[in-house]
Amino acid sequence: MKPLTEQEIRAAFVNCSKGEAKRLYVPRDLADRPWDDLDYLGWRDPQSPGRAYLVAAPTGRPQAVALRSPGPAAGLQRRSMCSICLTTRSGGVVLMVAPRAGQAGKQGDSVGSYLCGDLDCSLYVRGKKDTADGARVYETLTVEEKIERTTANLAAFLAKVTA
Repeated sequence: MKPLTEQEIRAAFVNCSKGEAKRLYVPRDLADRPWDDLDYLGWRDPQSPGRAYLVAAPTGRPQAVALRSPGPAAGLQRRSMCSICLTTRSGGVVLMVAPRAGQAGKQGDSVGSYLCGDLDCSLYVRGKKDTADGARVYETLTVEEKIERTTANLAAFLAKVTA
């Protein structure tokens, strides 16, 4: 992924107002992110753990979405799979909901999907980060094929948000 500035990120939001995009939390360590290993940039708001954000460029132009998720489920360690990277893990996969872009979102329509709670799908796919339980499902796909699958799943999710 091409490195993005805070201004580019704020301008890319498709499912919130310009005022909301201006006020939301953007990480200060953008220069330190592993951009070459990212298919998208994802982060959570440290002041409001139920808020998360995701920026990707499936068409070459950055698109950012605001997400909501429930608070951490205490004691819930059920094995789940992320719908973006297909990483399976005990705990750590949460339902995230994005208001749809445009009038549909203003009327309360939203899209939900189960995602890695830390939004580090790109690093899991590349083997640069391991799940807390250390268990991985064996796949015969190459890393490049997993990356293609992840970006296709991400593009499909963003298409649902922007439709």
